[in-house]
Amino acid sequence: MDIGVFIPIGSNGWLISTTSPQYKPSWALNRDVVVKAEKYGMNFALSMTKLRGFGGKSEFWDHAMDSFTLMAGLAAVTSKIKLFASTAVLTLPPAIVARMSATIDDISGGRFGVNIVSGWQEAEYSQMGIWPGEEHFARRYQYCAEYVQVMNELWAKGTSDFKGDYFTMEDCKLSPRPSSKIEIVCAGQSGGGMAFAAQYGDYNFCMASGVNTPTANAASVARLADAAAKSGRDVGAYVLFMVIAAETDEAAMANWKLYNAGADPEALGWMVEQASADKNADAGSTAATLQIPEGAVNTNMGTLVGSYESVASMLDEAAAVPGVKGIMLCFDDYTTAIDAFGQRIQPLMKCREDVLVA
Repeated sequence: MDIGVFIPIGSNGWLISTTSPQYKPSWALNRDVVVKAEKYGMNFALSMTKLRGFGGKSEFWDHAMDSFTLMAGLAAVTSKIKLFASTAVLTLPPAIVARMSATIDDISGGRFGVNIVSGWQEAEYSQMGIWPGEEHFARRYQYCAEYVQVMNELWAKGTSDFKGDYFTMEDCKLSPRPSSKIEIVCAGQSGGGMAFAAQYGDYNFCMASGVNTPTANAASVARLADAAAKSGRDVGAYVLFMVIAAETDEAAMANWKLYNAGADPEALGWMVEQASADKNADAGSTAATLQIPEGAVNTNMGTLVGSYESVASMLDEAAAVPGVKGIMLCFDDYTTAIDAFGQRIQPLMKCREDVLVA
């Protein structure tokens, strides 16, 4: 079972609260998180891309680093862990991302992959004058499909003459090419998003919400399996959880209640407003789910709250869901949580018995 970390590239991680641990992203913080994750045998680290925050008293995600340059730096200070950077497809041409990826592949020795972000928050793009309009919501996965096809051609052959509705390549060149396959990660939750992931992704995040409901994403995982069966491809399901752990269940729950008591209504309201812009979003889409935040936690992730033993048990339950190939974790306090996971939680997980903990 792969275990990864969603690194804190944006301020305050994934808790929209004024009473949760407050920090701004930095090279030093993210370096320490990923170097420790590698030390404890974690398999991958992924950084999001966020171009505008949600504001409020917490200034949630108002401070964020660039995904590709950060991962290039992390590639130079690690040796084993897989690294995924995120591309917001409306901001970077696919040929440029293909070249940046080949460069980081070389720096990392073949440990690099790309997370595709189709775009749900209009304000990220309109602030730069590049928002194509509401029609993007309906066509974004067709756009992403062409985007990935261009990159795959360049990575495989070093040249592309792709002709599509959104991209036209004229003897476009890439050299040097990557030494290893650049894996593609997706996070489609709608029918169109799942179909895109099944056709072009190597992994897809299957989301769920709720507190201490480690198998709640089973239906989403099953939907991905159905879509992959139709495409005839093997696409791994990754699931995402926020971990809030402490010595006892009571202490962890007290922290969770504290964070919720400080939930930032202005930032949460901004998120809901932005998510509601997609009027055609189906019930399973990210946009639809974002309108129902779980307490102070951002996005549609499950939350595991409990003692180290309880969290280990719940992670084993999540790993046992048929079709799950990996779990990505985010934490309330990144300054201490990686050590807590490596030393206190992972040694208790049956699905990680083969990992040598340093």
